[in-house]
Amino acid sequence: MRYYLIAGEASGDLHGSNLMKGLIAEDPSAEFRFWGGDFMSAVGGTLVRHYKSTAVMGVVEVISRLGAIRRNMIECRRDLLEYDPDVLILIDYPGFNLKMARFAHKHGIRVFYYIAPKLWARGERRIRKIRRYVDELFIIFPFEKEYFRKLGVEPHYVGNPLIDSIDVDQCIRLGRQDFALRHSLGEAPSIALLAGSREAEIRFLLPRMVALERLLKQDPILAGYQLLLAAAPSVDLQFYNELIPADSSIRIIEGETYGVLNHSDAAVISSGTASLEAAIIGTPQVVCYGFNRITYLIAKLLVRVKYVSLANLILDKLIFKELIQDDASPENIFAEISRMLTDQEYRNAMKSDYTALREILGGSGASRKIARKMIGVMKEYSEQITDKNR
Repeated sequence: MRYYLIAGEASGDLHGSNLMKGLIAEDPSAEFRFWGGDFMSAVGGTLVRHYKSTAVMGVVEVISRLGAIRRNMIECRRDLLEYDPDVLILIDYPGFNLKMARFAHKHGIRVFYYIAPKLWARGERRIRKIRRYVDELFIIFPFEKEYFRKLGVEPHYVGNPLIDSIDVDQCIRLGRQDFALRHSLGEAPSIALLAGSREAEIRFLLPRMVALERLLKQDPILAGYQLLLAAAPSVDLQFYNELIPADSSIRIIEGETYGVLNHSDAAVISSGTASLEAAIIGTPQVVCYGFNRITYLIAKLLVRVKYVSLANLILDKLIFKELIQDDASPENIFAEISRMLTDQEYRNAMKSDYTALREILGGSGASRKIARKMIGVMKEYSEQITDKNR
């Protein structure tokens, strides 16, 4: 079969690549054309546009790039019709993808949505679009099953694909000693820094991480820790270097986020997929999140969830601290890092919750199971058409 996939962010690129591997395993003749990134490109097929040129965050940032977004939409619609796939697979990225769902539905193209829009966080106004334009919805969080059923949508759930990505990662398999040797880290313990995958996030959080370095050096107990910044694949190194002073000892490591997390005793993380990844790996963390001031004020009106972090949402409890906007000060981040590194009871409680979280998310093999489910549904559609034509 011919598959057209659209992933507009780094996390979507990762999930998309694992889904593509699953589709190839179940459908060896699979052909792919996609909007995505390096992970999806490594699997094979034709990359139409890299997500680096499409990802935006926040109301102000979206408004400033409306022209580029409109041009991307026109290009995507034209390319989709020319390719004429058996199915369009939309991966998260709802602002763009729900518009593509409507367009594809109008032109008779089957639409699968993989990783549902987070309606439970931002309101249910988009549910009508999902009901009307999406043929099948594939979710990755267990609590979403009942949520979407109550809204009149029967979703497919077989587990969370992050388990697959983490369990097979080479850095995780080889362990901390190998990682330290390859990066010449020495014996000093580490703290991981994950500042997000979009420039707007990084502009907010990275200066606070730089200030954290100063506070750590002043502390007699924590002065020996080194800071490892896991660079996002969507961001050029030059952008990080512009925000980090020349005299800083923060180490930037590219392409090995899981290795950075696995090697570190604690982490400072921008909320999102990375926070859930840290929880699955088992790294104690504090989440920090912030926006452009206007975007933040709008988000306060729209966001309806108790927590911003997926792990806290899934267990419906505060596993780790969330520092939002003005609360994400260097002093507050330092206080939480200090507690995670010196309070063993606090660390153990967090790790115990991590174990419970992983059990809820299920075992490995989710990506292949999702691929098998998608192909099975497509075969059912084909059989229904055949029966009608008899």
